Amino acid sequence: MSGAGQAAQSAPRRWLQALAGNLGWLLASNALMAVLSLIYIGIITRSLGITDFGRFALITSAAQMLTVLASFETWKIIVQYGLEHEAKGDKPAMVRLVQASIGIELISAIIGICGVAAIFLIWSKPFNLSPDVRPYAMAYAAAQLLAMRSTPTGLLRLKDKYDRAALADSVQPIGRLVGSVLALLFWPTIQGFLLAYAVAELLTAIACWLVALSTIDLSALRRQAFKWRVALAENVGLIRFMWSTNIQSSLGLASRQAALLLVGGFDGPTAAGAFRLAMQLANALSKVSTLVMRAAFPEIVRSIRSVSREGFWRLVGRMLLGSLAGAAVVMLIVVLAGHSLLTVVGGRAFAEGYVLLLWLAGAGCVELSAAAFEPILLSVRRAGTVILARGGAVAIQFVAMAFLLPPFGAWGASVSVLLGAVLAALFLGIGLARYAPAHGTTAPA
Repeated sequence: MSGAGQAAQSAPRRWLQALAGNLGWLLASNALMAVLSLIYIGIITRSLGITDFGRFALITSAAQMLTVLASFETWKIIVQYGLEHEAKGDKPAMVRLVQASIGIELISAIIGICGVAAIFLIWSKPFNLSPDVRPYAMAYAAAQLLAMRSTPTGLLRLKDKYDRAALADSVQPIGRLVGSVLALLFWPTIQGFLLAYAVAELLTAIACWLVALSTIDLSALRRQAFKWRVALAENVGLIRFMWSTNIQSSLGLASRQAALLLVGGFDGPTAAGAFRLAMQLANALSKVSTLVMRAAFPEIVRSIRSVSREGFWRLVGRMLLGSLAGAAVVMLIVVLAGHSLLTVVGGRAFAEGYVLLLWLAGAGCVELSAAAFEPILLSVRRAGTVILARGGAVAIQFVAMAFLLPPFGAWGASVSVLLGAVLAALFLGIGLARYAPAHGTTAPA
């Protein structure tokens, strides 16, 4: 067999090995995050009770949704364009790319803070914001927006420093846990827990930047004047890619966080509290789908041009089988232990959320099964396909929610979330089958 043929056959193996290594660090970090999140959520639920926890959940979910709507996933920008600059050894272009990403994050933070101020001041009634809680809700939202860590995360993933990224990310759950314990001891109120969350966000951002700066020349960032037009010329399609990632992340978040806000609006904070805890457990158990996407994206971008069509489909098949196996395990855990987990974490008042947990965990398992579809489509420059797939699924989900939420409440919302996940996976799968690369070439943008 020729050297080229051997290289083509070994490419999928190298790709999967690299993915396994990246995913291993992400799993280690996020396993810690999932366990600690259940502990500090348990502290908060038992301290506040189901109604006040619902108010807390509505505030934090609104802040998270506003953050995603205003922000851009600059880590994808760093990976997508940075790999080309690294391959060429073009350090000035790489520095300009980092400067552009930092600027994008700063602008989005300013816009987001203005949006938070407007919504929490003008439209505070749906979130049950009393005058004494409102300043802390705004402070938490502002802290989330100012805790810019997408750019340093992209730098670490570009350099394959997943171990350092995992270390930095672990600051958030540890910070929330420590903050929740302190709030429990000294200020067991919504305000106290919001303050704990805000401090944890800022500490995580500081940790991410400290770790990432060890991978780049900080003096070059300060020394080199930023030229936006030059950055745009060096990174063709940057603006379009930036907006496409924003829309994708916004659609992904809308399917969950918007559902919680609607539950709170229709059924009140008590129902929102039960829905939020069920969603938290479902997310913790099905977190692997997000991790697969984050771990796979850099490796797919690196190798997509060198993999034949047959090798491409072998990779997709292996990832799909692995994801299906993981989804089956997660769903089995939810069915057998979900009721007990809800009771242990939140208390008996939350036990009725078991039915909600089944539907939401089912949605998470569907997302896990199709976790590889989105990063593969992005790697072949099919962001428009991803947006159409997710947008169509979210639109149908909200139509279903409009019919199911008024008569059935949180149950109807959870069924709608599952429907949205199934449709998103189906649409992404159709897009992948249609736009698969031929003979190792990247599809046109």
